[in-house]
Amino acid sequence: MLAGGEGRRLHGLTTTAAGTVIPKQYCSLRGGASLLEEALRRAAEVAPRERICAVVGAEAGQWWRRQLRSLPPENIVVQPLNRGTANGVLLPLLHILERDPQAQVVLLPSDHYVHNEPALARALRRAAVRARAEPHKVLLLGIEPEAPDPDLGYILPGTGDGADGFEVARFVEKPPAALAHEFIAAGALWNAFIIVAHARALLTLFEARCRPVVTQLRQALREEGAKRVSLASCYLGLEARDFSRHILEGQESALRVLRVPSCGWSDLGTPLRIEEVLRRYPATASEPSVDGGGWLNLAAQHQRTTAAPGLLGGSRVPYGRIMSGAGMHP
Repeated sequence: MLAGGEGRRLHGLTTTAAGTVIPKQYCSLRGGASLLEEALRRAAEVAPRERICAVVGAEAGQWWRRQLRSLPPENIVVQPLNRGTANGVLLPLLHILERDPQAQVVLLPSDHYVHNEPALARALRRAAVRARAEPHKVLLLGIEPEAPDPDLGYILPGTGDGADGFEVARFVEKPPAALAHEFIAAGALWNAFIIVAHARALLTLFEARCRPVVTQLRQALREEGAKRVSLASCYLGLEARDFSRHILEGQESALRVLRVPSCGWSDLGTPLRIEEVLRRYPATASEPSVDGGGWLNLAAQHQRTTAAPGLLGGSRVPYGRIMSGAGMHP
């Protein structure tokens, strides 16, 4: 589970009355379980609890220590600093490979909303079966889009295999809404940043793009274990890298994308996307209406910021207009 991000685009919603900024994965959508705890339940659909690992940020310990208390301590990988999603994937990957060189891994972001969890769980299990049959391929889960959202990444599939699997033709990051509409008509899928692969196949992608960093981080982990050097000192010299842009792009021949039927997925990356999820999927009777889990309630925060325009940053454009592209520019 990837839980090391800072969620800067949501600071208008994730700042408490006392001025404390809480990364969104440690907040709750409507009260009750946090997004991280929801991701933990999602992970438990495809792996036993003792095989679930999480990468977190050192500065967020006051939240993840409580929310991940059910995981074995050795399964929590702490990043000293945020150095981008590529390093955020590589560090736990190296941890896992040290413990199990034959491991198969599933990468799950911890800040997603999924309305139809069983549909995604079925897709994850199918992907795990395929990964065992294709050990040299890295499988991406592509969600069937529900609208031409210009703030998401898209995967353009190539030749299909007749079983919901496709070669990856190219990636497109945050296209204008009109262009996203054309991509969707051509079969493009939302890039959910959910990945299933043999750990060694994933590491091969890193070695092709940043072998010195792989060597440096691996050595730092081993020396830290021997109490000779700290991982923090290594991280100080690391350049921030984006996993999609710096690792995946250009290595499409090693990738496959698996089509996942629309399942009410959102990455909750912006205040407007949170607004859309709250509008499209009202709370059910089984969901708490108060902060039962003790975590910052994003729905309540949204209600307050709606009543006080400007707190979200900039003018508030109705989400429906953004999704349709009306009045939008690249």
